Amino acid sequence: MTEVFARPADLVGKEGTQLGPTDWLAIGQDRVDGFAEVTGDHQWIHVDVDRAKDGPFGGTIAHGYLTLSLVNHFLPQLIEVRGFAHAVNVGADRLRFLNPVKVGSRIRATGEIVSVEEVKGAIQSVVRVTVGIEGQDKPACVLDTISRYFPAPDDHGAA
Repeated sequence: MTEVFARPADLVGKEGTQLGPTDWLAIGQDRVDGFAEVTGDHQWIHVDVDRAKDGPFGGTIAHGYLTLSLVNHFLPQLIEVRGFAHAVNVGADRLRFLNPVKVGSRIRATGEIVSVEEVKGAIQSVVRVTVGIEGQDKPACVLDTISRYFPAPDDHGAA
């Protein structure tokens, strides 16, 4: 279930809010191969199905950066902020890859609003996203995403 905020200022004081989980997303070899194609990362543990069977993971695995990039797929399922003039992705902190995502598995995300503050006339939020793997206790990755929402001109209460 997506947590919806009518305007950026509504994020203030919402630290600790739990988000998600999202829908499951299947990780197929075609997705991994496509990521390898666009990034140029053709390491055999990702794309050589036959060789990877005898490798350390017993099959191919998703690129860590593919898993990271899918956070962008999951975020709109976790949180929606409305009523802003524009928003920017400031970046991410504390990225950790903790468990490989084997091809054929499913992943989903949960989140937590870690911090909210006013920065340069905007509301900046940090959302910790945890990408979990179905049937696994240890998540695939955890990172803090940083977003900045610039209030709409008619919103006089930025914070």
